[in-house]
Amino acid sequence: MHDPLVTKLKKIIPGLPGIIEFLVTLAWAPRYIGQWRALKQSARRTSARFDLSLKNAYPRLLDATSTTPFDPHYIYHPAWAARILAETKPEKHVDIASLLAFPTIVSAFIPVDYYDYRPANLRLSGLESRPGNLHALPFADNSVQSLSCMHTIEHVGLGRYGDPIDYDGDLKAIAEMIRVLAPGGTLLFVVPVGQPRIEFNAHRIYSYEQIRKAFSTLTLKEFSLIPDDHKTYGLIKNADSSLVAAQRYACGCFWFTK
Repeated sequence: MHDPLVTKLKKIIPGLPGIIEFLVTLAWAPRYIGQWRALKQSARRTSARFDLSLKNAYPRLLDATSTTPFDPHYIYHPAWAARILAETKPEKHVDIASLLAFPTIVSAFIPVDYYDYRPANLRLSGLESRPGNLHALPFADNSVQSLSCMHTIEHVGLGRYGDPIDYDGDLKAIAEMIRVLAPGGTLLFVVPVGQPRIEFNAHRIYSYEQIRKAFSTLTLKEFSLIPDDHKTYGLIKNADSSLVAAQRYACGCFWFTK
C-alpha cells in the first residue's frame, strides 16, 4: 500500500487508512479463510502444538508482497551513520534524538549517551538514555568529539513532540550542536531535503544551500543522498548537491567536522 495516490489521499482524508484497511479486509477475507482452513488440515497431519482457532485471529493482509517494503529514509540513514562510526571508531558517541534503533544497536560496540526531549526508558549495556533539550544541551563548549542528530532537527519548534512553537527552533538547535562539538569532532546530521517548505506540524524540508549556510562554520566532509527514486539509486555516496533541487522529499546525510 505504498501507491503515491493513496499516500496523498491519506494526508487529505484522516480516516482513509481505516477505510482502506476495511476494504482490503473484505477483499482478502475469502483468501484468509481459505489459508486458515489449509493450515487446519495441515495441523491434522501432525501433532497439535498450538491452539489454532479463529477466536485468536490476527489478520495481516498486506504483508504478502513480492519484496520486503521499507522506509528508505529510516533504513539507509542509520546504515550510513553506522558505517562512519565504524570508520572513525570514537571512544564514546553522543546521539540526540535520532531513530531509537540507531543508538541501541551502536551501543553494542561503542558506548553511547542518548538524549531526547522525551527520554526513552531503556536499559542496555553501553547505553545511557537521558532527557535532553536541543536548545540547551548539557555539554560544555567544544566538548563532544562524536555527535549525531538525524531526522530530528526538522521537527524542532513545530510542537509535534510537545516542544514549544518556535519558527527558528531548528536554527537555535543547530547553533547548540555547533557550540558543543569539539575541534576535530564529527557531527552526523540528517534532514529531509528537496523543495524547502514546512509541512505543519510534521516537519520541515530543506534545500542543500540552507543546510550549508546553517553549518557555515563547520567543514563538510561528506554529503550523501537518499533520493526520491531510492528504488533505482539507493543511497548515493558523495552525491552531487545539484541533485537536491530536483527532489520532493529526499533525505540528506551530512558529515561535518569542526
